[in-house]
Amino acid sequence: MSVTQARIAHYLAAAGVFTALAWQSDMRAFAVTNLVVQLVIFVAMACVPAYRTGFMTYVDLAWPWGLAALGVLTLVFGDLSSPLTLAVAVIYLAMGGRMGIWAVRLVGTGGLTEEMARYRYQRRRWARAGLRSERLSILVEIMLQGVANMGILAIPALLAAAGSRSLGPVEIVALVVWGLFYGMESLADWQKARFGALSRQQGIRRSCDVGLWRFSRHPNYFGQWMQWNALILLVLPTLLDRRSDTSIVVWIITLVGLFGISRALYNTLVYYTGAVPAEHYSLKSRSDYAGYQAVTSRFFPAPRRRLVATERADDEAGQPLH
Repeated sequence: MSVTQARIAHYLAAAGVFTALAWQSDMRAFAVTNLVVQLVIFVAMACVPAYRTGFMTYVDLAWPWGLAALGVLTLVFGDLSSPLTLAVAVIYLAMGGRMGIWAVRLVGTGGLTEEMARYRYQRRRWARAGLRSERLSILVEIMLQGVANMGILAIPALLAAAGSRSLGPVEIVALVVWGLFYGMESLADWQKARFGALSRQQGIRRSCDVGLWRFSRHPNYFGQWMQWNALILLVLPTLLDRRSDTSIVVWIITLVGLFGISRALYNTLVYYTGAVPAEHYSLKSRSDYAGYQAVTSRFFPAPRRRLVATERADDEAGQPLH
């Protein structure tokens, strides 16, 4: 599938999920309001500054605050006496706020004087695909993340806000899993920041291979992916309960969309803006990175081992999000 075909497919899928959500009367107001809110956030925080500067990096400011906005809207449209509503809202606020605050600090400290590596890598993909208008590609790609916040990534929030539900065994397990992997992502980021600071003090440029980074080359990405899987599990019982009151077509689209979150986030965190782009530049900037790749699992934490050649070839291919 070409880059253009993939973009069209993603926009159509997002439109289908949004239609299914808005079709349900108890979700319609939330879905439409969220569409408007996400549009304002992405245009103001990402599209306008990106068009003016040519930096796609501004999407890293819009996307997390769009997630935080979903948390706020869950509280506005949901039942505040429902533990599930409160839990889902807190999760969106925690995930979005954590990344959003980091992005604000980046902007405030002058971190947007150049494009981030993962978005420089996107330009390589566009060039290979023969796409000529870089500014148009930037806007299209930014809004791909925007429509994700309007569609599949909003499903857990809309499900939690549409009903009033206590926390059963499945929901409690999901919350514990989410907390563990939120902690894992935070710990991985702290370990890497500390390692980087010590390396700079010593005047050495080397790959982080301490703590969680001994078992995965991207433990922070893995932790983030598992948080979304926990969120899926958290609202799954609510969706199953809605089967008798929802059109079978709409219910199936919502179900597929809910599980599609896991696939979409995996592809994003590994191929699209995550591991593959990061490692392309790590190999160029750190002489020891190839050796680190050879003995450390890319995404899923595992004991150190000799990796098969197919994973290295997959890394270098830089597969786009499908």
